Amino acid sequence: MNPALQTEICQFIREIGQKAVQLRGLGFQVDEKGFDDYVTNVDRELDHLLSQRFQEWFPEDVVISEENTRSLELWYQKPEFTKKFWFIDPIDGTDDFIHGREFYSVMVGGLETFRPVLGWVYAPNSDRLYFGGTAINGLFIATNGNVPEVLHPHEPIGTSCNLVIVSKKDDLAYGAAIRAAVPNVEFYTLGSFGLKVMEVVQGRASAYIYLNRRVKLWDTVGPLAIAKAAGLVCCDLEGQEIGFGYNDIDPEKLTHNQVIVIGWPKFIDKYLKLISQELRII
Repeated sequence: MNPALQTEICQFIREIGQKAVQLRGLGFQVDEKGFDDYVTNVDRELDHLLSQRFQEWFPEDVVISEENTRSLELWYQKPEFTKKFWFIDPIDGTDDFIHGREFYSVMVGGLETFRPVLGWVYAPNSDRLYFGGTAINGLFIATNGNVPEVLHPHEPIGTSCNLVIVSKKDDLAYGAAIRAAVPNVEFYTLGSFGLKVMEVVQGRASAYIYLNRRVKLWDTVGPLAIAKAAGLVCCDLEGQEIGFGYNDIDPEKLTHNQVIVIGWPKFIDKYLKLISQELRII
């Protein structure tokens, strides 16, 4: 990707995120897509704008987005002319967006030969854009629309070593098992899947453990592209790498068949097997 296009994409994603802030302030409509799954008219508007622009930028690639009713069809076209997909989540962390909280994001991810290679995660409220991956050989952060700077991932130190991100639902169902496996562990959470992953990348937590198998391709491709480039391990409880091929994804929902653990190698090496053993007991 040439630098000019990279800059243009970064600017546009930021514009979309700031538009989300503006539209939220004007009021919005909420609809229920399914059990505990909500969408707003803002999601749909931003989804259309992002999808249209990425298709213009990459006319030979497949663009798949959360609010596009043709997403399943597009995923299973298995086009011979390309093996590259772009996945778009216009508002990741819709619950936070709806309830006036800050931890939602705009996310885009590039999947090439069924591997996440490039991602953007933009947090509108803090005006921080994280992006990078193996496709551009680096990780970057841009704050307040300024020129991007190199993002230096680092392992957690001090009390951050004891922090693990676990959702409230997973805490209720599996928290006791994880606590039994990891001495002195402390849980915390926030809205967006992508922002949770960025917490680990920046050393604010040792790992993010996600066990309920509800995240979809537009939730994971961008953040995991960044996580992998940062040197994090992205695996299931058996230590198998998170897969992005047709056999790895639920054909009706585009959710991952695997549970997802994203963490620093030291944490994974020390605790993954113990966590897996404890979870088998419950």
